[in-house]
Amino acid sequence: MEQNTRLAEGEYRFAALVWHNEPVASGRLAALAASELGWKKSTSYTVLKKLCDRGILRNEGGTVTALVKQEQVQQNESAAVVDRTFDGSLPRFVAAFLNTKPISKEEAAAIRKLLDQAEAGKEE
Repeated sequence: MEQNTRLAEGEYRFAALVWHNEPVASGRLAALAASELGWKKSTSYTVLKKLCDRGILRNEGGTVTALVKQEQVQQNESAAVVDRTFDGSLPRFVAAFLNTKPISKEEAAAIRKLLDQAEAGKEE
């Protein structure tokens, strides 16, 4: 399902409306897409159908819910970026990121904690 959960930018923004508002009536979703994304109603329903057909969202009785969690899509997209752009090298990705966007001491501490947890998990 990994490839199936890769979303284009507009699809991701639309799915995010569902993730942040679910369960949401399809009419309300179209209204949200109009106000937040500037989309026409027909565009919203086209993207909704496409994401339902791909198993990302479900529209049952006019109520839209997510079948795939936002975190899953983010994880798959992040891994794809590292694989595609940095030949699978996480250190090269992090180095490139840090050269363009500084992080705070708090963010650095949170990253260290995640690395420690990941390392401890491999030792078990």
